[in-house]
Amino acid sequence: MTERGTRKVRVGVVVSDARDKTVTVEVPTSYKHPRYDKIVRRSTRFHAHDEHNEAKVGDTVRIVETRPLSKTKRWRVAEIVERAR
Repeated sequence: MTERGTRKVRVGVVVSDARDKTVTVEVPTSYKHPRYDKIVRRSTRFHAHDEHNEAKVGDTVRIVETRPLSKTKRWRVAEIVERAR
């Protein structure tokens, strides 16, 4: 029997919790520019499913890839790494 693929995991900060059971998570990425060798910082926003509405704005959360839950949601909150102060 073959093993299923491993799910992608990202860590980011919750920037919006306005919708029911959904949070918007901003995940920062940085890479070195191929020509100019400068560090380029970018961030991507993901909509993640939060079943119990536990995550609040400012919390650092770990999200994992999952099946499509809606038009924009393909991630779910696995755990809250750090609460906002």
